[in-house]
Amino acid sequence: MSDRITVNYEKKPCYDIIFDISFDGLKNEIEALGFNNRKIAIITDSNVEKLYSDEVKDCLKEVSDKIIVYAIPAGEENKNLNEINKIYRVLIENHFDRHDLIVALGGGVVGDMSGFVAATYLRGIAYIQIPTTLLAQTDSSIGGKTGVDYEGYKNMVGAFYMPRLVYMNLSTLKSLDARQYASGFAEVMKHGLIKDASFYTWLIENMYEINDRDLTVVEEMVKRSCEIKKAVVEKDPTEKGDRMLLNFGHTLGHAIEKAKDFSMLHGECVALGCIAAAFISWKKEMISMEEYYEIRDMFVPFELPISIEDIEAEKVISLAKSDKKADSDKIRFILLKSIGKAVVNLDVTDEEMKAALEEIIYIENND
Repeated sequence: MSDRITVNYEKKPCYDIIFDISFDGLKNEIEALGFNNRKIAIITDSNVEKLYSDEVKDCLKEVSDKIIVYAIPAGEENKNLNEINKIYRVLIENHFDRHDLIVALGGGVVGDMSGFVAATYLRGIAYIQIPTTLLAQTDSSIGGKTGVDYEGYKNMVGAFYMPRLVYMNLSTLKSLDARQYASGFAEVMKHGLIKDASFYTWLIENMYEINDRDLTVVEEMVKRSCEIKKAVVEKDPTEKGDRMLLNFGHTLGHAIEKAKDFSMLHGECVALGCIAAAFISWKKEMISMEEYYEIRDMFVPFELPISIEDIEAEKVISLAKSDKKADSDKIRFILLKSIGKAVVNLDVTDEEMKAALEEIIYIENND
């Protein structure tokens, strides 16, 4: 039995997020959107293609007799304009027009790239998200942020473009490897830290069930995480204010990701960025020392890193200043006023960033 929540845009219903444990309801949802007998392009990656593309294609055969599947090579390093050009070519060669549909089947990279293609192909074609990773289900599939990396800089080219539907088959989380699952949890923890202290506590209390991927508990976790993101993006769809809070952990996290040449997963870097931001929040006397150490240590049982080797603080700071989150010559930093309440701060100094980075780089020496 599926459940849903509706995301509004400019105070009007825009798209539904469907929570299900199979793909069985997908056909009816796409028919309800009016895409009967339209061409459908399922964009996926080389990993997800083997797992779910045939199943999704079979579900949609009654909707369309023209369904193509295109798989990009899996991995963040392929999130670039060169791969986008290949998708454009496939759409052009198959005569896709503005009335047809793109289906993003996969994790955050697939969702971001498919959304960007949808926003720009023929100045806009409809797309839906079918996120198959925890990170995509709880974060990147919601809110209409699309984009690609440019020469290693995260999401430097992109657009805000809303999907027509987000359809989550929560059972796909069972097929994720442990590292990918943990990576997604970093975004879940972030939502609790910035907006909902009780959710943060609930995550701690349910850590065993979450790690065991108990679908009943996982559904509650994913749904609450989506509700938090929905509330933020409805209030600020194009990131002029409140939506910036969702970047907690991302300022230094993105810089670490690039400094490590994308050898670490996005969520692993976000976890490190969250710890660094919490450290700065403590040093600015916004949260207590006890709260900082609890935040740091709570990433451990969810198999996320709290320290990092072979990286220079100065390089990370330089990369952070090149990120799109910079505002003029200042970095927009998201800090914690308390657990469950985040604020935008423009006064974080290089020295404060360096101290926070040294805390995670040399954490064993600092304990």
